Amino acid sequence: MKTLLEQSANKNLHLEHLEDHILNFGVDGGRASLNFLRSLRDMLAGSARSSVNMTVKWDGAPAIFAGIDPADGKFFVAKKSVFNVNPKLYKSNKEIDNDLSGDLNSKFKIALAEFSKLGIKGVLQGDLMFTNDISKDTIDGKKYYTFQPNTIVYAVDIDSDLGQKIKSAKIGVVWHTTYTGKDLPSMKAKFGVNVKSLTQTSSVWMDDASYKDVSGRSTFTQKETDYITSILSNVGKTFQSINGPMLRKFLKLQESMTGAMIGASYKTYNNSKVRQGEKVKNPRKHASEYVKWVEQNLQKQIDKVKTPNAKQKYKNIQKQYTIEIKKHANNLAQVAKFQNFLIDAKMQIVKKLNNVKQLTDTFIKTKNGFKVTNPEGYVAIDRVSGNAVKLVDRMEFSFNNFTAIKAWDK
Repeated sequence: MKTLLEQSANKNLHLEHLEDHILNFGVDGGRASLNFLRSLRDMLAGSARSSVNMTVKWDGAPAIFAGIDPADGKFFVAKKSVFNVNPKLYKSNKEIDNDLSGDLNSKFKIALAEFSKLGIKGVLQGDLMFTNDISKDTIDGKKYYTFQPNTIVYAVDIDSDLGQKIKSAKIGVVWHTTYTGKDLPSMKAKFGVNVKSLTQTSSVWMDDASYKDVSGRSTFTQKETDYITSILSNVGKTFQSINGPMLRKFLKLQESMTGAMIGASYKTYNNSKVRQGEKVKNPRKHASEYVKWVEQNLQKQIDKVKTPNAKQKYKNIQKQYTIEIKKHANNLAQVAKFQNFLIDAKMQIVKKLNNVKQLTDTFIKTKNGFKVTNPEGYVAIDRVSGNAVKLVDRMEFSFNNFTAIKAWDK
């Protein structure tokens, strides 16, 4: 079996939630998720044998790439198109002017000028945190420098050493992935960046995304270890009840849902529940209602087309898919149950990680002022294979996305 990173062409352009790996890679993905959680349990229980690294997921925007183009040895900055067949690389202000406008134009010009001082070898990927958009805010009587690249507001005590560094910086970035290779299309990703190897300059505030526990509060107590172990036991038992061959057939059926049918997919159905803040309480009911979801989604296509032939075409597709999906309802109920137990175990880990204060305080901005929130989440990385998954409280982050005043709303 290829590693999950190899299956994604070795590019860290999109990370998946841990509980979704069974829907991406079938039983192999489910087994990998379970093993990830066991390793994280061991790490937080103080086991020296843990094979997992942890990084903090920063809510930066946009994603930015910087480094040397092997084709001509020139320094560049870029957006996510960096690994396209015809990548857009910005090596001069003129190239930025030709492609970007407004805030993005300004931010990438600053990035080009400042990141070129860092002595980057290869290519780095990171999250842009701020340029000239730092504010001063008083929150609960305390003065902060704040920056809000996306949904979360990051706040740093004005009088702290970090506050002084951010005040003097022209740009802030959190680097999280290193790419190496003889040319851009064939470059391979490795999670993690050795920030200490970069040239330090006061005009660039930067950090790696590694999880830092300076207080020791993230270690599980014996009671907490026993509790998560009992949940993982349920994860394992439920995993054994999933019919692997049936799941492979279901995922092939899902792969056929392209184009206008993408809205009928099981992951889209699951994501709709997350956005509504609904936890799956009854896996069997959840699976049976997916059949209705497919019917309703395809009914929209039937209603949308005009000609009798087109309507009949989608009616036939609707009937065919409804019959096929019903065959998988019992197995899907086990998959949903498995995902529920995974989420329960994941949330024990996320809550424990949230206990530890990170570099900055985190808030969301609402119409009533600032509200304390947790970091966006974490990324767990297997040291051996390089596989990585997101550990995010999806309900909280979805709620924040819906209720917070975003950076572009201000």
